Amino acid sequence: MQVTQETLPRTASGDAVVISPSGSVDMHESPKLRAVLLAEIAKKPAVVVVDLSLVSFIDSSGVATLVEALKATRAAGAALVLCGMNAKVKDVFELARLDQVFRIVCTRREALEGGA
Repeated sequence: MQVTQETLPRTASGDAVVISPSGSVDMHESPKLRAVLLAEIAKKPAVVVVDLSLVSFIDSSGVATLVEALKATRAAGAALVLCGMNAKVKDVFELARLDQVFRIVCTRREALEGGA
C-alpha cells in the first residue's frame, strides 16, 4: 500500500489535507495509514479528506484506523471526510453502520467544498 498526502490552502476555514491510500488497507498495511493520518492531524488542518478511490479492499483494522482518525480530528477541532469509496469498501462501512458515523461523499471536490 502506498499513501500520498497533499495540503491544500482553503479560504476562511483553514487548510485541508488530502490523504490517498492505495491498494489494500488491511492489518499489515493499516499502520502505515495510521502514521500518516495522525501526523497530518497533528498539524491541525481544518479538514482531513481521506480519498479511498484507489483502495480495493479494507478490513476491520483499516476501519479501526479511520475510526481512530475520526476521534483525533474531532479532538483537534477538525473535520474528517471520506470520499471515493468503491462499492466493496462502501459495503464494509454500511454493514458496520459506520456510514452513519462518518461523513462520506462521492468525490474529492465534494469533500473539499463541504469540508467543515
